[in-house]
Amino acid sequence: MTGNILIVDDEINTLKVLSAALRKEKHSVCTSLTAEEALSRMEHGHFDLVITDYRLPGMNGEAFLEMIKKGNSGIPVVLLSAYGTIESAVNAMKKGAYTYLTKPVDLNTLQSIVKSALCERDESCRSRADGNQFLNIIGKSAPIREVFSVIRRVSKTDAGVLILGESGTGKELVARALHYTSMRADKPFIPIDCTTIPSELMESELFGHEKGAFTGAFGVKTGLVEMAGGGTVFFDEVGDLDFSLQKKLLRFLQEREIRKVGGKDKIRVDVRIIASTNSNLEESVTRGEFRADLFYRLNVITINMPALRERQEDIELLAAHFLEDFSRKYKKYIKGFDPAVMEILKGYEWPGNVRELENLIERTVIFCPYDRVTFECLPRKFVLMNKEETQETESMNLNEIEKRTVTKALETEAWNQSRAARLLGISRKQLRTKMKNLL
Repeated sequence: MTGNILIVDDEINTLKVLSAALRKEKHSVCTSLTAEEALSRMEHGHFDLVITDYRLPGMNGEAFLEMIKKGNSGIPVVLLSAYGTIESAVNAMKKGAYTYLTKPVDLNTLQSIVKSALCERDESCRSRADGNQFLNIIGKSAPIREVFSVIRRVSKTDAGVLILGESGTGKELVARALHYTSMRADKPFIPIDCTTIPSELMESELFGHEKGAFTGAFGVKTGLVEMAGGGTVFFDEVGDLDFSLQKKLLRFLQEREIRKVGGKDKIRVDVRIIASTNSNLEESVTRGEFRADLFYRLNVITINMPALRERQEDIELLAAHFLEDFSRKYKKYIKGFDPAVMEILKGYEWPGNVRELENLIERTVIFCPYDRVTFECLPRKFVLMNKEETQETESMNLNEIEKRTVTKALETEAWNQSRAARLLGISRKQLRTKMKNLL
């Protein structure tokens, strides 16, 4: 999805870099050095998205956001923030900003945010769940259809949700889908990565602190939970949360009140809590590493995000999607995959899940010199996998080859005989006969 994007920043180099990155994605881009100039442009043209620096000469980014929301509350606004203005930028999200990015901006993250914002604004995209896509989640397999179904059923509620799945499966995409199809969609979505914030700083980051609460606390700080007021807080990899903080998070979930570090007053906060983990929390509870009461409080609704090897029929769909995206990004004309290449991709275990597939397709597009992806375009390990499989097949007799083919078809279709028969191009009765004779 492409759109008309307005970028506002008083640094010309920033405008050039961001404009070039977005134009590569076929977006139409207009730039302004001040908020006042940008407002004038908006009076005379239509824009689908605004990206603005927080610190601007004259009117700052927060005031600019307020002016935009007065005139067109539906347009998403992404704030760019230097480290010193992160708190101000997140606070502006309470006033309607879509999200914020820290400078220097990671271009891959920017492109992802732009794509997500444009999709969530477009009603046809927001409501689309035709079996192939739900917001930015792609798939048509039975496991992913079940994820779509659960999101539809629970997104309009305030029930806590625990998303389970291996790294790289797309747990944050599920959390964002829950938020942006909920009644809180116009409020902040605040992701908190429990693996990246040092444990000694986590309480202050979550709940804020008062001036003088500890060495280095030179002023009052608003915590991320309070900043998300009215919206959603997403605790990514909550299983890594320090044990001492689990009790404080539990107290907040029970009372919906926070107390800043060094503070005396309680502050009422209305947020929805979504959490995710790639670990087995029940085992962590048994080992005494995770509080049982917090686990049950978080685990009101469970969404299991399947590993890619459990949704093999989505591999071709995902690979084609990534191929189209990266071909456009790198200005390559690559129209598809050789059938043998796709078979290799479908047969691979994908320990890194969708993220690994995405990275592989990007690398493949960069190095592929042809208009189709062939074995020569793949990393060496995939080429070797194909050679080993060919050598193994050559040493088999006809019955062994047929047995292997039938077994692979059944495994691919999760042992559904009707689908496996269609895949093999035979009747279900013929398949049952082969299973009886070969397996």
